[in-house]
Amino acid sequence: MSTTLVLFHDNLRLDDNPALAAAAAQGRVVPLYILQDRPPTSIQPGGASRWWLRESLVELDRGLRSLGAELVLRSGNVEKILLDLVQESGASRVSWQRRLDPALARQDEMLAKLLRGKGIDVRQHDGFLLFDPAGVRTAGGTPFRVFTPFARACMEATEPAEPIAAPSRLHGVAGLTGERAEDWKLVPAKASWPRGLAASWTPGEPAALGLLENFVERAVDRYHQDRDRPDIDGTSRLSPYLHFGQISPRRIWHSVRRAALRDGRSDKSVERYLLEILWREFSWHLLAQFPELPFKPMANSFDRFPWRDDADALQAWRRGLTGYPIVDAGMRQLWETGWMHNRVRMVVASFLVKHLLIDWRVGAAWFWDTLVDADLGNNSASWQWVAGCGADAAPFFRIFNPMLQGRKFDPQGDYVRRFVPELARLDADFIHEPWRVSSTRLREAGVRLGSTYPLPIVDHQAARQRALGVFASLKGSGSAAGGD
Repeated sequence: MSTTLVLFHDNLRLDDNPALAAAAAQGRVVPLYILQDRPPTSIQPGGASRWWLRESLVELDRGLRSLGAELVLRSGNVEKILLDLVQESGASRVSWQRRLDPALARQDEMLAKLLRGKGIDVRQHDGFLLFDPAGVRTAGGTPFRVFTPFARACMEATEPAEPIAAPSRLHGVAGLTGERAEDWKLVPAKASWPRGLAASWTPGEPAALGLLENFVERAVDRYHQDRDRPDIDGTSRLSPYLHFGQISPRRIWHSVRRAALRDGRSDKSVERYLLEILWREFSWHLLAQFPELPFKPMANSFDRFPWRDDADALQAWRRGLTGYPIVDAGMRQLWETGWMHNRVRMVVASFLVKHLLIDWRVGAAWFWDTLVDADLGNNSASWQWVAGCGADAAPFFRIFNPMLQGRKFDPQGDYVRRFVPELARLDADFIHEPWRVSSTRLREAGVRLGSTYPLPIVDHQAARQRALGVFASLKGSGSAAGGD
């Protein structure tokens, strides 16, 4: 029997894992995860991602052991580790899922060249996306830079391949030494924030598959109605599992499609949900075209944008102490759970960039460190979209009104009450604008503005006019104002 080293990285699953399935069909399998010395041009994982990784490796090892193989953990230089383990295991082949992070993709190509030069067979498999970034093109043969025609092209393309079932059995290799994830110190020993993550999430493939089944059975019918409501459990919450490859986009795509065909589910909701999966695709396709997407605005005019350096305002935003309840609820949800509802992500991002005029890259860096679903493509493209400097971006003069957003998408104030409990006793009519409440009612609700809850750190109208003025000067002409 031949032996294959299967290198896991962003595909921490057994189901629909082409690299693992091919290796299992060919002989013995050595599952391997390397905590590697990353290329200097690669962005290091944030704190929340490191916590998720630690928990996920334990779950992946449990699943592999149930099939007959142990996950080998090693840390350090990936080239040396692979060459050493090839010799120790007698492997003739190394297999992994192709990575799309530009820096890591370059590393994979150099690694493949090195191994092949040593006479080792290398197999790279797709699986991170539904569609190859090189294969979705405009009629003129160029990459898409607008989402709607991109999504239409994907919908009209050949249906993504069906997912592959997990192997029923693996033939492992005994006697290989490894490290323990606990010894890698991925999470500071005395940090308190992992407790909130642990209370909110169960990392791992079984949890991902359970969430998908629950979403398909319970929530997908109303997705188009509920997806913008942070006060309602109307989304799938699969984003961190998708990011870590604990569920494949093909498994999600076909499960939702089949449920719609089988049960006559709402076509509008199913299409809306699949468009969200395609936004992830679009983001990674953009990253393939523009490797500097995390660092450089796609609109060159924004290289001259006069961003403000305001440490106090930035800290108030990070901690959910801006005085705008929907913004503060979102930022506290992020800190407490490692996740934030997508509608609220847009609101808080707009507030940072447009109300405070703080560089979108500062916000993207905070999300990168605190989100359990911190995804290089999504995070970069979405922040550029909000800032108005990316592909198919919302124009800069579209400035979210946090009071209107709160009233529209959290009409009873339940979301705010959950994450900003000091306002819990305020009526729904005023919970998104507590400064409009009479002093008597504030006192009855136990709210002391400026003490128990902050006054707004900026005036909405003044901040809006300031942002529009800066943008007009940047463009060299006035722009028609809009707002939500």
